[in-house]
Amino acid sequence: MAVTLGLEVLGVEEGYVGLLEGRVRELPVHEVDDAARRGGTVLGSARSKVFPTEAGQRKARETLAAHRVKALLVIGGNGSLAGARTLMDAVAVAGLPASIDNDVAGTSMSIGVDTALNTITEACDRIHDTASAHRRTFLIEVMGRECGYLAMTAAVASGAEAVLVPETGRDADAIVETVAGVMEAAYKGHSRKRRVMVIKAEGVRVDATALKALIDKRVAPTLPDVDTRVTVLGHVVRGGAPTAFDRLLGTRLANCAVRALAEGQQGFMAGWCGPGIVRPPTPHDPYVVLTPLDEVLAETARLMRGESDLARWRKRIVDEMDAILGR
Repeated sequence: MAVTLGLEVLGVEEGYVGLLEGRVRELPVHEVDDAARRGGTVLGSARSKVFPTEAGQRKARETLAAHRVKALLVIGGNGSLAGARTLMDAVAVAGLPASIDNDVAGTSMSIGVDTALNTITEACDRIHDTASAHRRTFLIEVMGRECGYLAMTAAVASGAEAVLVPETGRDADAIVETVAGVMEAAYKGHSRKRRVMVIKAEGVRVDATALKALIDKRVAPTLPDVDTRVTVLGHVVRGGAPTAFDRLLGTRLANCAVRALAEGQQGFMAGWCGPGIVRPPTPHDPYVVLTPLDEVLAETARLMRGESDLARWRKRIVDEMDAILGR
């Protein structure tokens, strides 16, 4: 789209680290022909400890000026978008939300979330077969440091019996009782249930291995013949070929962002218009909205603190799920 609009497109390698090092190069169209069907990024990404400093941001501005950059499109999560905000005085800035935790405000879905969720669901389906064959309980840990969205949605999609997310704030004892209660209800009497799956977000402040030991100790008197296993999916969730939805999401958000930059707009993030998104759509796509970066960052902070309407809804849903999933 940028080339169609007559713009010259450059790529910054390794994110803000590359920006400080001047690793800016021409990005020809043919190089991104296959990008939509591949995981990861053709340009690479890296966390920078220097960029957040005053000297680092000054160097970044010098790099942008040296390459005559007029607009910068940043793809990433809260940290990447916060970094983009600091450069708004030097160039026109736009952001695209890319975080599998789905913890960015101003969009109902971030790039990568759907692929990650499908990966988790497929893994859980495979684990389900093993668990059912051996009368086992599986504790499956997925990514999500401060946000339990992936765990919450994966639990529903995969038919899990319980979900553990950081938003509930439960301590270790409460978590153990939750899981033990689900296990005892599943295996009691003449129940034909032969497996229990518990989805745990990595942000839950109890290590998965330690949690297994606590659960085993708790259920030993009542379920002496039930085995418990731990599977940590980890970075498996971040890779793989993107789903069709993610390919379309990235394309449609980018299309609107580039058009808006070409029209002279700046300081915004392009987001997917779904539940909870009240801004009017762009004229280029009825499902894409443009939200000022300041508003995105402020609302994301409220989401992380559990103060936003979305955060409160997610916590309420998890509380309600406890009474439903284990039946």
